[in-house]
Amino acid sequence: MSVSPSRVAAVQMTSGGDVGANLRAAGDLVAEAAEAGARLVVLPENFALMPPDEEARRRAAEDEGRGPIQEAASSWARRHRLWLVAGTIPVRTAPDPRPQAVAFVYGPEGRTHGCYAKIHLFDVDLPEESHRESRSIAPGACPLVVATDLGRLAVAVCYDLRFPELFRLWAGVELVALPSAFTVPTGEAHWETLLRARAIENQCTLVAAAQGGLHPHGRRTWGHSLIVDAWGRVLVERSEGAGVVLANHDPEALAEIRRRLPVLEHRRLRVLPPAD
Repeated sequence: MSVSPSRVAAVQMTSGGDVGANLRAAGDLVAEAAEAGARLVVLPENFALMPPDEEARRRAAEDEGRGPIQEAASSWARRHRLWLVAGTIPVRTAPDPRPQAVAFVYGPEGRTHGCYAKIHLFDVDLPEESHRESRSIAPGACPLVVATDLGRLAVAVCYDLRFPELFRLWAGVELVALPSAFTVPTGEAHWETLLRARAIENQCTLVAAAQGGLHPHGRRTWGHSLIVDAWGRVLVERSEGAGVVLANHDPEALAEIRRRLPVLEHRRLRVLPPAD
């Protein structure tokens, strides 16, 4: 029996420090994607809050399962009858004062089907800027795969993209959602290359939703939200500014790629402990 392609969408935003304004903008973009036929919509990292300082992030943090950001995302999924990856939301992790950066997966009925706390934190020194995410964000520890009617969906967040061993844990999934807020220097150098590599290696459709543009507090993010197919082709891309990109996720084409080039079946490497 043939399986029809499904429309999937990545939402790009330039979020600021006003949660209410960000939620209104995100809700409008989800509605735009739904009107265009999307059955899966991925929101970018920090979609509800790109904080001007880390105290703002802590103030906006919610308890898992409750809070205005989670309630809004659930309502969008339910209203438009679609799968929604709402990534990321700051979630309290007592006794740690740092919230986790959590991506929630909502089903068409508005129910939470899983949540993923960002594992790899962006502690780097670049020529143009430095970041220490671990000062204000607590790391997660558990990968996530959700069964949907579009296929198995895995979720990673931003800096996770640089760790192929995480993606290999899900080998065989049909879809990967990647909410992101890449910096301009790392995005310009590596963003598309890494996304295409992860899609090719794992023979999946990869939906990458990014922050993109100049934010109200002066930070600039790379943008270039895109959707990549299992052959590594960039199907659609948006450079900067708020908007929606859509493409078809074609399960039959994906299965044909895996049949003709059965990379996932040919793996032989087993991880061994280092020699003494």
